[in-house]
Amino acid sequence: MQTKIKKWGNSLALRIPKLLALDANLKLNKLVDLSIDKGSIIITPIGEKEYSLGKLLEGVSENNLHGEFDTGAPIGKEIW
Repeated sequence: MQTKIKKWGNSLALRIPKLLALDANLKLNKLVDLSIDKGSIIITPIGEKEYSLGKLLEGVSENNLHGEFDTGAPIGKEIW
């Protein structure tokens, strides 16, 4: 598939056809990594990090655990 490089401000822009974007799992505003290998530009989608509660809680220790804190009196129609 061929496409043409265009100017976008002071940069160059490349439009990625829809079918190619779908096959590569590229979506609007998704982060990608650009690299060069032997004169070819490689575009690699950056996957979103997945977190699990267990993995996040592994970082909690006696040293970084904090207690409750007061946020002040209710201002609106809070039900607490």
